Amino acid sequence: MAVFTEVGFDEAAALMARLGIGPLESLKGIASGIENTNYFADTAKGRYVLTLFERLSAEQLPFYLHLMKHLAGKGIPVPDPQADASGEILHTLCGKPASVVDRLAGGHQLAPDALHCEQVGAMLARMHTAGTDYPRFQPNLRGLDWWTDTVPVVVPHLAAGQAELLQSELAFQQHLAATPAYASLPRGPVHADLFRDNVMFDGHRLTGFFDFYFAGVDTFLFDIAVCLNDWCIDLDTGRLDADRATAFVAAYHRERELSSSERRLMPALLRAGALRFWISRLWDFHLPRDAAVLQAHDPTHFERVLRQRIDDPWHPGLTT
Repeated sequence: MAVFTEVGFDEAAALMARLGIGPLESLKGIASGIENTNYFADTAKGRYVLTLFERLSAEQLPFYLHLMKHLAGKGIPVPDPQADASGEILHTLCGKPASVVDRLAGGHQLAPDALHCEQVGAMLARMHTAGTDYPRFQPNLRGLDWWTDTVPVVVPHLAAGQAELLQSELAFQQHLAATPAYASLPRGPVHADLFRDNVMFDGHRLTGFFDFYFAGVDTFLFDIAVCLNDWCIDLDTGRLDADRATAFVAAYHRERELSSSERRLMPALLRAGALRFWISRLWDFHLPRDAAVLQAHDPTHFERVLRQRIDDPWHPGLTT
């Protein structure tokens, strides 16, 4: 993610030594994203990612870190938080909460085909199933309550047509969330940010999911929608690619069967996924924070995606 906090080599080396994974050989800031400070940290014992948390509090972080531990223990390929001698996986560096996790093999697949999407869909379903007995609870902190609070903050920065769309879609999602059909949706721990740059592949072999720091308890369908809106679209237009979307959902369905409510509400949750990221990108774009390395994402991308989901609803068309 973006480098908000500069970490000195000696400071990082001391933490690695405390974790028993030193000595540190190299430290390099990761200059993408906008939420946390991340560094690649290579030691004599392995390759790791050092994260300093810029927004999340020390009270919130155990949910994410222990979720990763839980999923790793169930065989889901996720980064494993490194513990100190007392077993603690949440650390402090430069006055900030910090973690060190092992670095996944492979690289990003930024131009996925149907086979890539199929693997992500299948692994997402396995992750959802593996998380159903996770004992900790934390809501999705970028869910409906956050949308409701944030929309009035960003609306003054928008043209009239954009403001009207944003407010009308928020009203639609608020109404949806109050319905019995929405209440019946299966839920549990979700990643909530599983974009192409948060999954690793070695060729066509999926090697892991990472960056769980937007995770929370929400509907599984919201997680599916977030993925479909990134993995299975034409990035220039925001249109869903039917072949990739069908491959993704069919693979998910084979691992965890979608309920009738999930199938019926898929178009509405695709809109919710687009709205969530339009709001957050508007917030980051118009109300930026200082950072040594910062690249705010273009908010108009998810405006296009939302308009596409409203104008051209997509249904999975599953048969069982």
